[in-house]
Amino acid sequence: MVIESIINRIEKKRNKIAFYNDNKGFSYGWLLDKIDFWSNYFVSENIKPFSIILVKTSNNQNGIAIFLACIINKITIIPITPSQFNKLDEILEVSSPDFIIDLISKNAKLIPNPKETIKKNSLYSKLNDEDSGGLVLFSSGTTGVSKATLHSFNRLLFKYVKVRKDYITLAFMLIDHIGGIDTLLYCLSNVSTIVLANDRTTKNICILIEKYKIEILPTTPSFLNLLLLSGDYEKYDLSSLKYITYGTEPMPKTTLDKCNVIFNNVNIIQKFGATEVGTLGSKSESSTSTWLKLGGIGFETRIRDNKLEIKSHSAMLGYLNAPNPFTSDGWFKTNDNVEVKGEYYRILGRDSEIINVGGEKVFPAEVENVIMQLPDIMDVRVFGNSNSILGNIVACEVVIKDKDIDKKAIKIKIKQICKSKLDDFKVPVKISFTYENNISDRFKKKRNFLP
Repeated sequence: MVIESIINRIEKKRNKIAFYNDNKGFSYGWLLDKIDFWSNYFVSENIKPFSIILVKTSNNQNGIAIFLACIINKITIIPITPSQFNKLDEILEVSSPDFIIDLISKNAKLIPNPKETIKKNSLYSKLNDEDSGGLVLFSSGTTGVSKATLHSFNRLLFKYVKVRKDYITLAFMLIDHIGGIDTLLYCLSNVSTIVLANDRTTKNICILIEKYKIEILPTTPSFLNLLLLSGDYEKYDLSSLKYITYGTEPMPKTTLDKCNVIFNNVNIIQKFGATEVGTLGSKSESSTSTWLKLGGIGFETRIRDNKLEIKSHSAMLGYLNAPNPFTSDGWFKTNDNVEVKGEYYRILGRDSEIINVGGEKVFPAEVENVIMQLPDIMDVRVFGNSNSILGNIVACEVVIKDKDIDKKAIKIKIKQICKSKLDDFKVPVKISFTYENNISDRFKKKRNFLP
């Protein structure tokens, strides 16, 4: 098993720091001892292989230890962090855990599932067939009920069997997100030091980079834009950075260009992944390009009707609460619209984000990228607004810092630059202003705002 191989690598480096969190260091020896603690706890509480547990946790080393103990003991884990606590009833009903373990409280609490009479999804039986523990991840659910994906750890760990380079890495995305899982498993498989960030403000991230000489910052375009706007990158020594990786949403070319000027000695790489299939290997055409090549161990890609489809060894077993999204021959339909240039793809946006204006398609990211070229604009979010004649019109919400700015003049500039670079039906008809970024807990733009 891959997990046994990873544990053997860790055993050889027990004294190495595994985590930094809250100004404390925790060694890999500490992690191994904690894994043993949780394994014994499972036995004492009669939590048997193929049981299902929901773990309420934050971005901390104890949550990671129980995560690994679940893999070793063939237990299915449903990790949820504070941003999902308000959906706990929905999550319990969909996932049907046997137990809840609350790591947020001062002393860990084991709670029987109050909805334990709910019938378990038949999909869980596939884990028994594969003799594997499982992982349930919930989507952010900003446009409705969260989708619950069920993974087999035997499949998910496959890509981490190969030993790669060791870097000090920031755990930016959390353990309830496929990007956070990928960062965690990459670091553990290479016995790397992980810096945990409970406070993900731009200031604190810069403090952590300076203090722990972080080499890899995996993040999102929205966070990078916040970082540029804050100016915090000028106040701290970030020279240890070797790589900035970004994903989860399209990157505005203007933001990418600014990052390349400011972080001119850092490799800036676009990543691509989906909760349903895991994170693919990727190669950006260059640090300044939004084109990327996708693949890697256990992944294949193809384009059908201008949409990306992925076949993956690490693909989920299925949704617990939604129809099967795979084709009959095993390809996952991402619904991501792409452009193709030789071996490279450019992600335009998902079907759910498209604004249909009188039968014409508008991708919000394309319009946002044009508007972001204006110097007075800090950020912008483009969305569809209902219209009785066209079905929808293009609207945008602009983030400005100066409350005294001439908003009428800004509106004129937005329309002028859009008309000079875009088709007429893509030009925003309604323009509103705000002083706050509309970014989700997962640091990407919310796309469901239809005023």
